Amino acid sequence: MSLRLEEIDWQPTPIGEISLRRRRDPVSGDDVYEVKLGDEYLMSSLFTTGEIALAELALATLPGTGLDVAVGGLGLGYTAQAALDDPRVRSLTVIDALAEVIDWHRRHLVPLGARLTSDDRCRLVHGDFFALAAAPQGLDPQEPGRRFHAVLLDVDHSPRHVLHPRHAALYQPAGLRALAAHLHPGGVFALWSNDPPDEQFTSALTEVFARAAAHVVAFDNPLQGGTLNRPGFGGDLSWWL
Repeated sequence: MSLRLEEIDWQPTPIGEISLRRRRDPVSGDDVYEVKLGDEYLMSSLFTTGEIALAELALATLPGTGLDVAVGGLGLGYTAQAALDDPRVRSLTVIDALAEVIDWHRRHLVPLGARLTSDDRCRLVHGDFFALAAAPQGLDPQEPGRRFHAVLLDVDHSPRHVLHPRHAALYQPAGLRALAAHLHPGGVFALWSNDPPDEQFTSALTEVFARAAAHVVAFDNPLQGGTLNRPGFGGDLSWWL
């Protein structure tokens, strides 16, 4: 294996083979962490602006302090850390379907692992976010019926391009209503999407939430030059940006 590329971990999972790689960026000399599912790239520490903006944009809509936040999808942890960077966040529950990804953080194999696992506000939960969101018991297996001020989702590529067919139900009005039941009045639901703004999904959001909007987040692409655009959708029970 090249000294500029290291496979840190590889594991078979129910949804395919997942691997964590570290490579040296030839321009900056920095370490870049990448996650692949089979031959498909899921995420890279080179592109984190969208993941961070997901938390920052959603939490900026909320007044007050003592916020309880749930995140669907741990990944490399950038959405979770952005939530914890908001001093108003009292607790963070991060749900991931892959125990292997949670283990990377607990073993400090990824850059934010030590920070997330040492923060007393943060709890990493091995579970199926989509099944929990659809269930009356809710998103916290330790506290059935618990409600959150914000639910942030970064799992699928977009509402139309899902990693597993059973995820698709969440993005329909019935699935969104079930998820909304786990929010406090005035709470916010936001998700990351790799596709352009989708009028059909925005329409589904407005059937459940008082307001909905899509925000395009642009950031530099050092690999190809220019910028990349990562949309994000959101809705809440009272208002949106």
